[in-house]
Amino acid sequence: MDLQIAQAPEQLTALAAMAWTWALTFVPRVGAAALILLAGLFLAGWAASLVRRIAGRTTQIDATIQPILGAVVRYAVLILFLIAALGQLGVQTASLLAVLGAAGLAIGLALQGTLQNIAAGIMLIYLRPFRVGDYIETAAVAGTVGEIGLFVTHLETAEGLFYFVPNSSLWNTPLKNYSRNPRRLMTILIGIGYGADPAEARRVLLLMAKDEARILPEPPPQVSVEKYADNAITIAFRAWAPNSVFLDVQREMTEEAKRRLEAAGVEIPFPQRILHVVSEPDERGRNRPATGPAGGPPLPGTG
Repeated sequence: MDLQIAQAPEQLTALAAMAWTWALTFVPRVGAAALILLAGLFLAGWAASLVRRIAGRTTQIDATIQPILGAVVRYAVLILFLIAALGQLGVQTASLLAVLGAAGLAIGLALQGTLQNIAAGIMLIYLRPFRVGDYIETAAVAGTVGEIGLFVTHLETAEGLFYFVPNSSLWNTPLKNYSRNPRRLMTILIGIGYGADPAEARRVLLLMAKDEARILPEPPPQVSVEKYADNAITIAFRAWAPNSVFLDVQREMTEEAKRRLEAAGVEIPFPQRILHVVSEPDERGRNRPATGPAGGPPLPGTG
């Protein structure tokens, strides 16, 4: 027992020497690895920003691809510096790559939905069904595209709302792009009275289209009778306009059509009912007032 107590200071001294040796060897490596990671974080952000600026100055790279390029560069720089930091700690990079491969497979199986979003984002970038600035609509969401990322797409609605939409939701559903084509067809339905002349209404509306410089002359505007409704004859005014001014022209033409038709004497009716009352003869052959519903009193103005 006395011998063990006597040897204790020597053992503590040996342990302290080992700890000091380990600290002198390993702590600088930890510090170097930390500095490498910090430098990697800084350089990754700087490189991503640089790529975006360079891509924004050239017309050869579409604005839709610029955020993707920045993200790819950032993650690539981070991975390189992470491997360098682990190598500074003594981790064998060859073994590290094998571990990363196995970990990547496991993470891929666990994050199938996320990988679907990445794959959908790549396909959206490649096929380009829409670009930044386009107004798109699906069954679930509609808005102007602000950014297409690796995982999600940013949309802003006409009411100023922000939508954070996974890429797979846009890739796996039918989608309307209101900004893709340079022109659009407007269709304005107008009801005119049965006493009005459809030919006169057609003349007035075609003249209205001719006077509007923003309506395209080709294909020419058309006015046709669509159906005979209960209270009016429904006619359709169809004309093409540039996509950039389509909504403004459609709103103005809807208002202008009413003004011009009324000025030309073409009636635009409102819903109404005309009631015809027929007197019924009694047993002596004399007419008797018609009764109201369910045998009630006679209707006003009958008898």
